[in-house]
Amino acid sequence: MSLLHLHSHGDAGEPHAAPLHSREGMGSALATRPPPQGLRYVIAAVIVVGLVLSACLVLIGPGDAIVITRFGNPVQVITRPGLAWRLPSPIEDTMTVDLRLRTTSSGLQDVGTRDGLRVLMQAYVAWQVPRDAASVRQFLRAVQNQPDNAAEQLRSFVASALEVTASSFALSDLVNTDAAKVQIDRFDQALRQHLQDQVLRTYGIAIRQVGLERLTLPPETLDAAVARMRADRLAVATARMAEGERQAAQIRSDADRDARIAVADAEAQAAAIKAKAEVQAADIYGKAYQSDPALYTTLRSLDTLDQVVSGNTRLILRTDAAPFRVLVDGPDDPGGHATGAPPAPPKAAP
Repeated sequence: MSLLHLHSHGDAGEPHAAPLHSREGMGSALATRPPPQGLRYVIAAVIVVGLVLSACLVLIGPGDAIVITRFGNPVQVITRPGLAWRLPSPIEDTMTVDLRLRTTSSGLQDVGTRDGLRVLMQAYVAWQVPRDAASVRQFLRAVQNQPDNAAEQLRSFVASALEVTASSFALSDLVNTDAAKVQIDRFDQALRQHLQDQVLRTYGIAIRQVGLERLTLPPETLDAAVARMRADRLAVATARMAEGERQAAQIRSDADRDARIAVADAEAQAAAIKAKAEVQAADIYGKAYQSDPALYTTLRSLDTLDQVVSGNTRLILRTDAAPFRVLVDGPDDPGGHATGAPPAPPKAAP
């Protein structure tokens, strides 16, 4: 059903209202109408300015440095991380230099020690380009921003430094059974001193750490090292044996001296005890003799027999000889007669 026009019957001159479908067509036409010509120029200018600004901005990462070149010539080195400005290309361009830490190995090098022996050494080097403009420019001039070329040049420097440094050390300073005599740390310090100044001056590279990574002995050097270590251990063993023998002799001497002192003290004490006993015995003998002379004589005779006659002794003596007479006569009585002899016959009265 079509829409009808709305009109007023009271006023014939009043305009008629537009139909609804005509209004919708007008809105569509307004929406698809292109913007004015000036607005389009503004939008295009903003886009161009944004592109130019993005081309002029440079982002410096934390491990990089940026070198700005103008028509191929470096004019500025930026080492601080962040954003920087440059002229758009082709007027100015950028070059990124890697400042991160790198490691390089020298490989096995045949070098000679101070004592004329040949050894195989391998050293490692930790290096990087310092974060300063002068070192970055020197690195660009020396190796054209090629880290692999820098590592190759550094290996040749390390090989030369190993030869010079090893000639100042004996093999016993590097390989030794006594840990106190090993001087690997001093070797590493000397190797770094030979490298760091020359490498920084030539290539703009800073040596962060250098050290001996591997040490191998050729067969002839190994035999010489084993013989030297065997001689060292033999010398140590001989010294320790001599020290042990000296201490043993000292101990024996001290023991003999202490024994002699102890024996002398014991003999002195024994002599004192014996003298005291003899005094006491003489006192006892005196008292015994005073109380009973015959018994005293008998006991002394028995003591003499005990000292003279042993289990394997044979004596042929007269029985009436002293001190064996007591065996026949027996002890004397107080009256002067022997107890075992018959009493003397009484004398006849005159």
